[in-house]
Amino acid sequence: MTPFTILSLIVIYFGILFLISHFVSRKDSGNEAFFKANKNSKWYLVAFGMIGTALSGVTFISVPGEVGAPNGEQFKYFQFVLGNAIGFIVIAKVLLPLYYRMNLTSIYGYIEQRLGLYSYKTAATIFLISRTIGSAFRLYLVVIVLQRYVFDFYNIPFAFTVLISLALIFAYTYRGGLKTIIITDTLQTFFLVTSVFMTLFFICRSLNLNAFEAFETVKNSNYSKVFFFEDFVSSKFHFIKQILGGIFVTIAMVGLDQDLMQKNLSCATIGEAQKNMFTFTGIFVLINIFFLSVGALLYVYAAKNGVEIPTDLNTGKPRTDLLFPEIAFNHLALIPSVIFLLGLTAATFATTDSALTALTTSFCVDFLGMDKAENLNKPNVVRDRHLVHVAFSFLMFLVIIFFNSINDSSVVGMIFRVASYTYGPLLGLYCFGLFAQSKTVKDKLVPIICLLSPALTYLISEHSKTLFFGYVFDNELIIVNGLITFLGLWLISKKAASETRF
Repeated sequence: MTPFTILSLIVIYFGILFLISHFVSRKDSGNEAFFKANKNSKWYLVAFGMIGTALSGVTFISVPGEVGAPNGEQFKYFQFVLGNAIGFIVIAKVLLPLYYRMNLTSIYGYIEQRLGLYSYKTAATIFLISRTIGSAFRLYLVVIVLQRYVFDFYNIPFAFTVLISLALIFAYTYRGGLKTIIITDTLQTFFLVTSVFMTLFFICRSLNLNAFEAFETVKNSNYSKVFFFEDFVSSKFHFIKQILGGIFVTIAMVGLDQDLMQKNLSCATIGEAQKNMFTFTGIFVLINIFFLSVGALLYVYAAKNGVEIPTDLNTGKPRTDLLFPEIAFNHLALIPSVIFLLGLTAATFATTDSALTALTTSFCVDFLGMDKAENLNKPNVVRDRHLVHVAFSFLMFLVIIFFNSINDSSVVGMIFRVASYTYGPLLGLYCFGLFAQSKTVKDKLVPIICLLSPALTYLISEHSKTLFFGYVFDNELIIVNGLITFLGLWLISKKAASETRF
């Protein structure tokens, strides 16, 4: 597929999103629509659209690529997905009822009522930093793909590619916000899901395999091991580590994240929100099975047709996350290439548009108090929201340019891990709020605890082999992070004047 064809498809794609945005927001572009979608979102649209938000462009290209990684990951990721599913159920049964009882716009309002102002601002700041870095990183990795296969052909600078991408996202979200995103993410998830299934179909056809033969090929390949029970101490792949990591990463990075929860809170009732979460969980597990299957078949295809894993242009090292776009753009026919492009674009922008809306919502509510009764009818309140939206778009642009300037995948990866570390204090804050009802904290000391916890967690991770007889942490490290925060809060706690149940 030529760069001109790819560029034309992207233009058409965004044209469709602009049309949807225009019709959805033309009658209502106020803050209630932007923050809460007027609390009348259909649960089935939210459930389906959340797939596009949860599965970023990084997932779209990295999960299939890691199946054949030299370290032998195979279907290891599915263990983590099962942990994710348990985490989603915990969110639906524990956190969502809490948020609905308190009628929250920003979920960090719970921390304000339970622990105090400094704790509240700390929680909101953690989200703003973590989501900005995480979303910028995800968009950065996908823009690299588009830059490599499209915009380098036209000698368009990387910075301009990023700027245009963010400007397009801003343009179709700044008026309707969440109300628009509920609809656009549904469409983008449709493209994402269709892309996965159709890619499977075309790869199977190119390998002359029917559905049963494809299943047997994946099953009998060197890429299909799912459960790892060997070497609990030193292996990151062990089942228990992956399950525990999946559960607590999901609770922290979904249930305590304004981005994913904002969509749930736009449903009219708690019953609809829970129905949405349960439906979403089933689809999420199923779609990841297909992502992993695509990965196995990509490596079978590559071996059969002599396709080598593309190398990083900066380091010269093989990059497994470029195998999928390499085969789709340069080895398959036009239609599967188009389908891959639509899926990649949908996964990327469904994640980024949702993140920018959540960042804007959190700052407007948690720091500017736009949901307070005394501020609802202030002049220029919508204009101020637009300015915040522009500011976060520009901030994300700067972060992506910084990633690109580093030009070192290991350093960039470390930055992303630092962002994931910061969710641990959120886990500790909410656990303390929920399970230490008879206590409160010395509020002004909470920011210090939340700064120390990730730092101590990092040190423990770096020296875990020495400290714990060769033990190597993976995603379950977030439990340690949350526990350190919880213990720190306990040390600065005091008996509450009255025990309050939330």
